[in-house]
Amino acid sequence: MATLHLHSILPNPTSFKSTKATTSTRRRLLANSVRCAEATQVTGETQRVTVRNGNDSLDICRVLNGMWQTSGGWGRIDRDDAVEAMLRYADAGLSTFDMADHYGPAEDLYGIFINRVRQERPPEFLEKIRGLTKWVPPPVKMTSSYVRDSINVSRKRMDVSSLDMLQFHWWDYANTGYLDALKHLTDLKEEGKIKTVALTNFDTERLQIILENEIPVVSNQVQHSIVDMRPQQKMAELCQLTGVKLITYGTVMGGLLSEKFLDTNLNIPFAGPPLNTPSLQKYKRMVDAWGGWSLFQALLQTLKGIASKHGATIPNVAVKYILDQQAVAGSMIGVRLGLSEHIQDSNAVFSLALDEDDISSIQEVTKKGKNLLKVIGDCGDEYRRA
Repeated sequence: MATLHLHSILPNPTSFKSTKATTSTRRRLLANSVRCAEATQVTGETQRVTVRNGNDSLDICRVLNGMWQTSGGWGRIDRDDAVEAMLRYADAGLSTFDMADHYGPAEDLYGIFINRVRQERPPEFLEKIRGLTKWVPPPVKMTSSYVRDSINVSRKRMDVSSLDMLQFHWWDYANTGYLDALKHLTDLKEEGKIKTVALTNFDTERLQIILENEIPVVSNQVQHSIVDMRPQQKMAELCQLTGVKLITYGTVMGGLLSEKFLDTNLNIPFAGPPLNTPSLQKYKRMVDAWGGWSLFQALLQTLKGIASKHGATIPNVAVKYILDQQAVAGSMIGVRLGLSEHIQDSNAVFSLALDEDDISSIQEVTKKGKNLLKVIGDCGDEYRRA
């Protein structure tokens, strides 16, 4: 699920500068990241994957449960119902939960959930549970004590001694305090308070700078879908070089990539399903920037044909297409805990195999859309534009 959702997509084209690594930089990155390049090991019939950098590693489920939906805007979340739903997802093997310090009660819900697991499930079950969180600080001076105090809040809320993964976001690249913050996070990792350090919504240029500073990030969480293929245009090359992996959100576009929106016309008021959640509204703007509703309908019709061929659903095809992309370790599917469930549909992704005809059919449609790298910019740029 998306990490931050504060700005509208602005459709005016912007220029962008290539940040391909020079030969000397590539060699330095390879030297710094040699063990990271061994990164992904897929296990459990492709259901789990290990992200790694040097001695740091974490295995996660390739389909992650995104908890942005607990932050409000999708319906009232009942605490007990939400925790019961988390247990059902985990019992079904969907045992990786993604949250953030600003996702309402998400970290607190995880803390209650993990205690239920400790009390009611065997130790080997607990070993498979993963809680990934994000830290989105204001652009203040990143002192060691400030970083430590902030991370301790998440540790307390999630009721864990060590965070499985801390994904770091930074608002303003002109303020290089992000390097200070990441170095302090690395110190906390060395102390055992964080197992793996990661990023969210960083662009290719800054990812390269971070790696050159020998900060052992294992992944970068970015927006990535059949409509938004920006990560494959620049980011994936650096990831392939260094072993850093991508965790993707927006992969089913808040539900737009589903049968529910097939054969609908949102250009006519009240003619289609309401865009009544923050995620639907966010990704409808992305559709508009990419090519509009008519082209999106052509994409949905193509995906439906592929889904019918495989006995699958449109979301299955949408997620599998991204999981098959370069450097992608896992993809997020948002969960409306206690309100609705898609456990069976999420697990169906693992048994789906797209063939060359499927891929060609999808690309035949997507090539008609705009290049969002030129429209919006690199990964995360949509959150940093005025």
